[in-house]
Amino acid sequence: MKLSILGRRAALGILAVAAVSGWISGAAAQTRTFSFAYDQPTTTAYGIAANIFDAKLKELSGGKMSINQFPGAQLGQEPQMLQKMRSGDIDFVITSTANASTLAPQAGVFSLHFIFRDQQHLAKALADPAIAAGNMYSKKEVKSIGDIKGQKVRVQATKTEDTLFPAYGAQTVHMPFGEVYTSLQTGVVNIAENGVNVYLANKHYEVAPILSMTEHEANNNCIWVSDKTWNSLTPEQQKWVQAAADEVSKKEPTMALQLEKDSADKLKAIGVKVVENVDKSGFIKAAQPIQDELAKELGPHAVKLLQLVRDVK
Repeated sequence: MKLSILGRRAALGILAVAAVSGWISGAAAQTRTFSFAYDQPTTTAYGIAANIFDAKLKELSGGKMSINQFPGAQLGQEPQMLQKMRSGDIDFVITSTANASTLAPQAGVFSLHFIFRDQQHLAKALADPAIAAGNMYSKKEVKSIGDIKGQKVRVQATKTEDTLFPAYGAQTVHMPFGEVYTSLQTGVVNIAENGVNVYLANKHYEVAPILSMTEHEANNNCIWVSDKTWNSLTPEQQKWVQAAADEVSKKEPTMALQLEKDSADKLKAIGVKVVENVDKSGFIKAAQPIQDELAKELGPHAVKLLQLVRDVK
């Protein structure tokens, strides 16, 4: 599964959600609009998160602080946006924890496949009332592990994905998200993975008309901010930013889950085949022995996080 929740200060205590880059020079009364970038359309959960964040920030600051959204990878794909955020060229960025792990390795724990037993375990572990799943889509059904053997799967460039998918017998292919549509169309890749709404919003169903509910990954998304701006904020302003991020964690999950359900209904209505009876046993058998190995490589904090997840009953 891939979570559509964003803005949490910590996912089981690991990720700082952060804030912004390059702002005020001292006067508390100064008005500032921050850049807020993400690589998905505004109609996805990313847009929902940005709108919630903006509304709360305006409310708490009395209109003195707000954001200007740059959706659809206008400022680059996630790896590029993270680098621009670090250099202070972008204020806020939403990314997956898979890409976040390049800056905070322990975040990669949430990209490990099948670490959650079911949706209830996932919801409890992340302390959220609702979640949304991400799955695989292709021109063929994925009903069991055998169906991806020898297939080329587009993944994010992380050690986790490059270890787990080959364990299933698949070949990983790295590419920017913006190239996925054409690559599915031309056969450069056979399979891609993402949330249902992302699949719908980017019209990937046009070239990969079968959505298989593998629910293989729980990848909590994060709102990041540059140290440059965070450190320039007054303590009160930092509290406003953190409160706005907390508001996203509180409100966005339920809205995103409903968006996923609505998206699935729309996909079925236009003729997309949704495979819900996926046999996950082969995937789980292959993934579980690798979980501890990868967590150790991510560092001691990752090992602790993985155990915390497993201990949730």
